Amino acid sequence: MAPPPTPVIPREAWEGCSVLLDINDGDRLAFFRLTPGATVKIGDKSCSLQPLVGRPFGSLFRVGPAGLVPCAAAEAPAQDDGANGQAQVETRDNRSLVDNNTAQTLSSEDIEAMKREGASGDAIVEALIANSSTFGNKTVFSQEKYKLKKQKKYAPKVLLRRPSTRSICETYFKKYPARIGFMRVDTLSLMLSMANVGAYSDVLVVDMVGGLVAGAVAERLGGTGYVCSTYLGSASSSIDIIRMYNLSGDMTSRIFQARLSDLCSLQNSGDAPSAILDSIQGEVVESGAVPDESTLAQPVDTAMSDENVQSAAAQPIDIEVAEPAMDEHLNRGDNSSDCKGSNGTSIAPKSLRAGKAPSPGRMKYWKEHGFSSLIVAAPGHEVESLVADLLPLLSYSAPFAIYHQHLQPLATCMHSLQVSKMAIGLQIIEPWLREYQVLPSRTHPHMQMNAFGGYILSGIRIHSPDPCNGE
Repeated sequence: MAPPPTPVIPREAWEGCSVLLDINDGDRLAFFRLTPGATVKIGDKSCSLQPLVGRPFGSLFRVGPAGLVPCAAAEAPAQDDGANGQAQVETRDNRSLVDNNTAQTLSSEDIEAMKREGASGDAIVEALIANSSTFGNKTVFSQEKYKLKKQKKYAPKVLLRRPSTRSICETYFKKYPARIGFMRVDTLSLMLSMANVGAYSDVLVVDMVGGLVAGAVAERLGGTGYVCSTYLGSASSSIDIIRMYNLSGDMTSRIFQARLSDLCSLQNSGDAPSAILDSIQGEVVESGAVPDESTLAQPVDTAMSDENVQSAAAQPIDIEVAEPAMDEHLNRGDNSSDCKGSNGTSIAPKSLRAGKAPSPGRMKYWKEHGFSSLIVAAPGHEVESLVADLLPLLSYSAPFAIYHQHLQPLATCMHSLQVSKMAIGLQIIEPWLREYQVLPSRTHPHMQMNAFGGYILSGIRIHSPDPCNGE
């Protein structure tokens, strides 16, 4: 077997791609598509995103008088860990400092005058430090906090990040965790490992979390295997998050959507009925359409009418705005040409949408050989009956991983699988994650952390013995 092709992972942003902007070290996270008219509003200034085109991911920008300006290497913030990593001996303390709003001699009128004169944000921060009567008496740690606070207000920094499974999951989990079923990034990575997702796999996915799981599987396959996202009923579930991944055309073409009833009917019949195949061929899955409002029921502060949505053609995909508006921005510009990487190769053609109907030949292959693994992320559906319909579609010895934010549905499903003897190696795992701050003399767990990451039921599908044969 030939080795799998190496997926093209662009190192630089190109026009038409999706990017994740990290503003002020995680204070604000926003998704954007680098169109010619795309802008980002930082503070009271609207900046064009054209300076980001052609810049490598990981670049740092600052807000200048003319917009976003790349930061030089000398301007990039660096951690001062002391000589040889040893903590510096601190002789000062803050006991004598009194917060009475008299330490700063620079007034707000003076700051506004500096802005009108064209002073940069860094110059304003330096002026604030020079006019503070208590800055020199503070500890080094307090001075760093003071500088960071003023820098975020007067000299904000913007980090250009590449949308990946981790960054997309962390961004949604921070602002809209209900949209992805409260799935944490460590839970998602554990599901991919438990389902044994690898090259040349045929993965069956039940993705009711906006396409996060289907996109993660496609990213890990790297254009070698196939992803079949199945759904209940006649209306397909939204998988719009996939469009943020910047997947190549080959990777996008390997993501299919099919009704669960079609897969089950094909599995139960000896030969595929022509009616089923005709329905598969004739079905047009509009995965990029904005989902029904009932599926995106969220407490939204900024309600947008149809006219406002149409007038927001140049607005960013900001995670802080209403979710329907964010999905609407992702669907714009579908008729443009292919997106090109730095080497001129096609990376993510906008006209090619993930979630087309599988061909009859692919359906026949899945009927004869089964899927190699199964991942279920359907927090709003009854797990027991859903898994009972999905497991027969897998090949024998195929692993599966089922996610739910509550324990009881998985416990009921696990008992049902034990009684029916359809799977072995069943276990329910509760993922746990703790982040640490690692600094000299200040290494400790984060003061605030998420203590809940949902539950995962995993196992391996086996052949169920026929009780009539006395096995």
